[in-house]
Amino acid sequence: MLNIPNSLTLLRIALIPIFVLFFYLPISWSYLLTTAIFGLAAITDWLDGFLARRLHATSAFGAFLDPVADKLMVTTALVLLVDRNPTSYHGILMTIPAVVIIGREIAISALREWMAELGAKRQVAVSYIGKVKTTAQMMALLLLLYREPLYGFDAAEWGFWLLYLAAILTLWSMTVYLLAAWPFLRAKKE
Repeated sequence: MLNIPNSLTLLRIALIPIFVLFFYLPISWSYLLTTAIFGLAAITDWLDGFLARRLHATSAFGAFLDPVADKLMVTTALVLLVDRNPTSYHGILMTIPAVVIIGREIAISALREWMAELGAKRQVAVSYIGKVKTTAQMMALLLLLYREPLYGFDAAEWGFWLLYLAAILTLWSMTVYLLAAWPFLRAKKE
């Protein structure tokens, strides 16, 4: 059960309280450290899946824990970013994509669990649009966490617009999943 991929997933979960601590530390370079921690978590997300396949180390525990770790880290980052400026114009506007992304994750997790109970888990397997959404979301969060000018462009502004793109892709991917599940959702209970 405890192998390299699962250890990386557990590391991602263990990084969350450290991520929160450094986010709120009143030091000038906390934004740099929180960005690095989130970046490390994003890399381990890719790496644990790659290693699980490469080392033939997939497990039921890993299949369960990996998406949980992803959703915990992303949700934590979104909540912290909304909390950073709760009354500013950007802070208020950031709440919309944060709620869309978090709400979609809850809805699709429940849908996948329900579809698995019906034996139709493949109908709602991760799609290409979901992977594009995840990439846009991770880039947005990295830029928003960094928030300082980066190579002459405003990282926070780019992150803000990428977050909206991720929210749009989130709704699109949720629609794809719901359409795939629609025949099962409409079926009469016997």
